[in-house]
Amino acid sequence: MSGPEQHPAPARPASSGSLTVPSGYRVGPWEVGEPLGAGGFGSVYAGRGADVSDGAGHTTGTRTGTGTDATGAGVALKFLPTGTRTPRQLRHLRELADREIALLSTLRAPRLIRLHDVLTVDDPARPELDGATVLVLERAERSLDTLLADDGAPPGRAAGVLTDVLEGLHQLHGAGWVHGDLKPANVLLMADGTTRLADFNLSAQLEDTHAYSPAFATPDYTPPELLWADVGERGIRTRPTTDIWAFGVLAHLVLTGSLPLPGTTPAARRDATARYARGREELRLSPRLPAGWRQIVADCLAPTHEQRAAHDALSLLRRARTAGDGPEADGSDPAAGGDRPTAAARPEHRPGGAPGGEPGQGLRRRRRASRRLLAGAAVLAAVGSGALWIGLAPRAGAEGYERCIRSAVCLFSEHGGRGEMCSWIDADDDWLDDQIACPWMARKPPRSIFNNGYGPDMGALKKDVEYFERPGLTGFLACLPVQTRTDLDPSVRPRSHRWVAQC
Repeated sequence: MSGPEQHPAPARPASSGSLTVPSGYRVGPWEVGEPLGAGGFGSVYAGRGADVSDGAGHTTGTRTGTGTDATGAGVALKFLPTGTRTPRQLRHLRELADREIALLSTLRAPRLIRLHDVLTVDDPARPELDGATVLVLERAERSLDTLLADDGAPPGRAAGVLTDVLEGLHQLHGAGWVHGDLKPANVLLMADGTTRLADFNLSAQLEDTHAYSPAFATPDYTPPELLWADVGERGIRTRPTTDIWAFGVLAHLVLTGSLPLPGTTPAARRDATARYARGREELRLSPRLPAGWRQIVADCLAPTHEQRAAHDALSLLRRARTAGDGPEADGSDPAAGGDRPTAAARPEHRPGGAPGGEPGQGLRRRRRASRRLLAGAAVLAAVGSGALWIGLAPRAGAEGYERCIRSAVCLFSEHGGRGEMCSWIDADDDWLDDQIACPWMARKPPRSIFNNGYGPDMGALKKDVEYFERPGLTGFLACLPVQTRTDLDPSVRPRSHRWVAQC
């Protein structure tokens, strides 16, 4: 959700998308609770499971989205005003909603807020709500901007939040998306202490080197080249370095309590950004910025796209994880595997098969319905039995194991992380079932594997990967600890896998 400080850049159209929804209002299986936030493009309310069969006059809504895996434990309901408006407003607001739905429906990653369902309000008696789109989202504890306003970021946690944000950007950029509106209001803090990126209504999918985003901006987080960018028929041309600049501003604010460019108003800071970009003023970072972060922030705030392009989210993540005030460096590469020893070339079989016995057919169906596959190939999607698979190109310039995005387990057609790649974020009980999303595995077995998942230092309860010889998680082969990689013996032909707490 775009926060209250949202401002359009000069000469660009404004938008008003806040909706007021009464407490107790029902949409689909959800009942609206207390407001959680409102901004230029939507309103967010707490939601809880409701019995909608009593005909009490509240709308049930129409489901048009992905199918829900939420429970009555509580969700966030984001209302987007895509209903009764003027035709011009309707087209504009519908586009913003579609951008967020497209991203959240096709990309599921640990550092992105999770979408459970999409509903449409059907309530002609309330024209202000009729036709609104409702996103049923994972509920956060609070946003980063409220933390900063209330308490400031506590020492120790600040670096953890920032590394989580960089992981989210790495996941987004690796999938070919630009966030386009990174700022504290769009960084959500979860009850388990982890962080999620949210509010993707200004996000854009890359087409080669550029993406096209709606002509809106939050000036304090907008890089110099976009503050006065030309607006074409498709919007403004943007690139991942837009998010890198925004991260530099956000990191400076989190670590020092102040914005990096001087000025008491957004307009004054925008003028300071222009002077800096034109070489008329130096960047003066706060002396409160920790030494380990000073060069990271300076690189993010390089005045041109070309200078910032040398520092992508992955390289910044590696540096952030070893910066002062962050987790202690252990000599390993936190983003792409480090220098930890590899597992044995041919793992030993564990007696008795997989721990905990063999899963039944019901479990197998649930696993199939919930998994998400990320394949290092052209984008493709297949929907069936409630499942959605997405193929994603690896990050430009990445080679070998480095192609595997953080949070995934990746299989490669050649030793050493070479050749073709497929990667999974969730478990999969059959890599070659009737909906093949990784065609090369039908021709040849994988020859190397890399577990690039999350460890307990990042709040992940399941971090290690067990892989099996047959579908249905049968015929145990080995367990691969997090952040390890191995070449596979030709006789080892894995077919399914699952995440576990510990090998």
